[in-house]
Amino acid sequence: MSSSAARALKSVSRAAFSWKPTNPFGQTGRPQQTLAATVSRSGVGLHSGARVTSTLIPTHAGEGRYFLVDGEEARVAAEVGNAEPRSQLCTTLRRGEGGGPRVRTVEHLLSAMEALGVDNCRVEVSGGDEIPLLDGSAQEWVEAIRSAGLCAAEDTSGQNLEKLAPQIHEPVYLQRDDCFVAAFPSSRIRISYGIDFPKVPAIGCQWFFTYLDANIYSSEIAPARTFCIFEEIEKMRGSGLIKGGSLENAMVCSMSGGWLNPPLRFEDEPCRHKILDLIGDFSLLAQNGNQGFPIAHIVAYKAGHALHTNFLSHLSGKITMDQEELAGQC
Repeated sequence: MSSSAARALKSVSRAAFSWKPTNPFGQTGRPQQTLAATVSRSGVGLHSGARVTSTLIPTHAGEGRYFLVDGEEARVAAEVGNAEPRSQLCTTLRRGEGGGPRVRTVEHLLSAMEALGVDNCRVEVSGGDEIPLLDGSAQEWVEAIRSAGLCAAEDTSGQNLEKLAPQIHEPVYLQRDDCFVAAFPSSRIRISYGIDFPKVPAIGCQWFFTYLDANIYSSEIAPARTFCIFEEIEKMRGSGLIKGGSLENAMVCSMSGGWLNPPLRFEDEPCRHKILDLIGDFSLLAQNGNQGFPIAHIVAYKAGHALHTNFLSHLSGKITMDQEELAGQC
């Protein structure tokens, strides 16, 4: 690991944040929430290509968000301690080490739940160990959550629990080469994200800035679809990945020919999708039904799932040997 990366790791510490009594996105007094009804969606898994179903079920306050994979008894909590540091092209959660149950491609669903305030939810996964990709965005998850509705969650004693949120107190960052994630103190959630694809002119360098609340997320972030580079598809499929990927659930861009399946939903749709992923990954800081995304200004550049989750692991102190080896991986 380079000396600059080592300095970055030392700058990310648990003292940088604390839990504050607040509801999502800076207002006070709101209890933890859950769904008002059960809702499910089915579709293809991005990497397996299998037909999978995810069923979202209301649960008690304080239980948080967790997954139950068909055929497994143990739940997989949507917490950063369960994030696999070597997961490829998605965020994977696994309970324990080695052969524990896992669930893949959780980021789009978690992104929608975090942004819309689904704090406690049991997600049953059948047909495989992946969340369905749907159209490659979080828009269908937003629609599903809104169709079910939200209500105040009660614990097993019938009591509401106040929702807490992590608040950043001092600047912290994690960096490798020119890729980084940084968090700065702020009175509300702000996100600035940059990407750069110099070999793909149709994408190029993009930056997008946004505040975060349910309405902004639903209209400006959730519709942004995942994307890939056409010239990289054969290599990814040769590695057993993206078996379920298609022009119907991902934007595909050629280095020389531009977008193969226009039109884009936004001029800067790739950058907006990276923010969608960031929100899903940062939701993993949540514990016991509290907010995951920190009250802070998050600035990220050329960061992917590994850097997102490694940043959170160092911030929370839940660091594995693999994460030390991969710290700062873009």
